[in-house]
Amino acid sequence: MFKRFRYIPLAALVMLMTSCAHEYNQVYKSSDYNYRYEFAKECFANGKYTFAVPLLQDLVTVKKGTADAQECLYMLAMAEYGMKDYEAASETFKKYYQSYPRGYYAEMASFYVGQSLYMSTPEPRLDQSQTVAAIAAFQEYRDLFPDGKLKGTAEERLMELQDKLITKEYLSAKLYYNLGSYFGNCTSGGNNYEACIITAQNALNDYPYSSMREDFSVLIMKSKFELAQMSVESKKVQRYQDAEDECYGFINEYPDSKERSTAEKYIAKCKEFTKD
Repeated sequence: MFKRFRYIPLAALVMLMTSCAHEYNQVYKSSDYNYRYEFAKECFANGKYTFAVPLLQDLVTVKKGTADAQECLYMLAMAEYGMKDYEAASETFKKYYQSYPRGYYAEMASFYVGQSLYMSTPEPRLDQSQTVAAIAAFQEYRDLFPDGKLKGTAEERLMELQDKLITKEYLSAKLYYNLGSYFGNCTSGGNNYEACIITAQNALNDYPYSSMREDFSVLIMKSKFELAQMSVESKKVQRYQDAEDECYGFINEYPDSKERSTAEKYIAKCKEFTKD
């Protein structure tokens, strides 16, 4: 049988919350810093981060130079992380490590600089500055603590973050390809197929072992063929030759690709211009 849940009347719940807030206000106004610190630690232990953070923010300065200084600063960072204020948390973890590079919580603080940034990274379509910062932070953690207990997790995070950057590049390249012959967004005589080729080739150079390597190669192959088709007569032969070479290279690298038939169709079309 299911256990019967105890019903708490709304009025009682409001009184309980009011009581907690009242106690917090009394503690916050207290000049007894040890009392405030113990209350802050209790709030932290019970997951009441909204109460713990303001207290700890004040106490960090008060406790500086004391035996509680390291714990206070690290606890503040963890409380900010618990509140999902990841930007503030990453800065506080960084401050801890810079202040106590050999401190008791140094390894965890270094890891959580990256972890906080990792938690705030956006979806691949958006700006990835935060992702780049998170990668740098995790790489720094690995350099500082090559045998760290969170090394495995850091490496997993690095792979995830790199995949996000790769996906961002793929979406950019795919967008250029989909825009095709639309010139409204082109400047300086360029075009979308050339932009797709450059973006995809740069991604392959930057991430040579990416699982999306074939996807980028498909975009390059298709873009080179489309570029040849839309070229002026003086450039057609050269560009069809380039597209044909790209297709042969694609088949050699991905003989079982579902896009092999596309490559073979392109080759036949290219030969109409390159056979002489």
